[in-house]
Amino acid sequence: MILRGAPSSTATRVRAVDIGYEDFLYRVPIKFGGRAVDRVTLLNVHLTVEGKDGRSAKGFGSMPLGNVWSWPARSMSYDQTLQAMKNLAGRIAALYRAYSDYGHPVEITTAVEPEYRKAARELSAKLPEAIPTLCSLVTASPFDCALHDAYGKYHGRSAYELLGPEFLPQDLSHYLGREFRGERLSSYIRPKPVDKLPLYHLVGALDPITASDIERRINDGLPETLPEWIRYNGLRRIKIKLAGNDMKWDVDRVVSVHRATSETQRELGVDEWFYSLDFNEKCHDVSYVLEFIRKLDEGAPDALAHIQYIEQPTARDLAAHPDFDMHQAAALKPVVIDESLTGPEALLMAEKLGYSGAALKACKGISQSLIVAALAQKRKLFLCVQDLTCPGASLIESVGLAAHVPGIAAIEANARQYVPAANRGWEKKYPGVFIVKDGYVRCGQLSGPGLSLA
Repeated sequence: MILRGAPSSTATRVRAVDIGYEDFLYRVPIKFGGRAVDRVTLLNVHLTVEGKDGRSAKGFGSMPLGNVWSWPARSMSYDQTLQAMKNLAGRIAALYRAYSDYGHPVEITTAVEPEYRKAARELSAKLPEAIPTLCSLVTASPFDCALHDAYGKYHGRSAYELLGPEFLPQDLSHYLGREFRGERLSSYIRPKPVDKLPLYHLVGALDPITASDIERRINDGLPETLPEWIRYNGLRRIKIKLAGNDMKWDVDRVVSVHRATSETQRELGVDEWFYSLDFNEKCHDVSYVLEFIRKLDEGAPDALAHIQYIEQPTARDLAAHPDFDMHQAAALKPVVIDESLTGPEALLMAEKLGYSGAALKACKGISQSLIVAALAQKRKLFLCVQDLTCPGASLIESVGLAAHVPGIAAIEANARQYVPAANRGWEKKYPGVFIVKDGYVRCGQLSGPGLSLA
């Protein structure tokens, strides 16, 4: 790994890296690709940088190790994939500790990434299944977040203000090719956060819609039905998890959600709200999506107008399925790439297959997300930011990313539903982010040094 050209007056290098874990049980389970999940392990990273002037600064990064989502292994258990991610985290920590060149966080992480992908391949040689690229990105993401946080604190400024040539010497052609020659990352990223963004609430496959769906109430003071959540958070955006391989269930589910939502919004005097649809990559091809839209239009004629976008409907391995063409569906609604989005090349492949949008996620790293965001804006793609049931610091990282990328339609934040215990203590520090009453996450306070992680 060789890094050259970073200005000595602004560059820093990694001096120390420490990692730790936190475990939380979910308030209620959530279903990913047919598997129910009732717990989460957070990977926490403390990282120190130093400059050539001898000064140093400490940064923090945190992310759920979303093994079920990022690594849906068929022959390995939850505990086995989680342990493999922890082993990889140890290797990544060692790689950052060993990296001695000075540079900007984007430069350093870009240089380290091939090495941690190599480490994942080496670990995979002793496992029943290989660690996927997406899983490696998730494991590495809190290191990158901690690096951006430390770098910003070293300079006493927001990390999003430090993307110009005086800090990041290479132009975007270094990362995205000749099309971006002379263009700077700072041209595509807001130095200051937007004031607010709409919040997407998740209706999971196991979640009750109305009171009649509840067998036994939790009675913990939080909402338990969709109408209760709408009133509690003033919701205007609702993400609906679907089966992707059961047409009747999918159509009935959206019709039920739409009925409950419409009745509640009318009571509240609200006439504008939107849905996103997540088929969990289970659709066999675009014809399923088109047939679903036709049947939904028959069952609930006014529901279609409320659909804002559709998440990646088919399997994540796009290279193996060039027949997964989304042009027809994207002509009706934006179709965003999610699980397949592991870098700029993946975005370009998805665009050729008809995808018209991208879901950015802090769990794939701040550095990569910023570069992909620039490419997506250049291509005039629909943009949203989704989380990985991110609580605490990881939600701050996710909201901060969304608040600084122009054109973000909305942000998902569902830890408040599934793992509120992991948010305790953060509500007082960041009330606008963690306490939502009018359907919007307040992002304006995320303008402090680093990633605004106090």
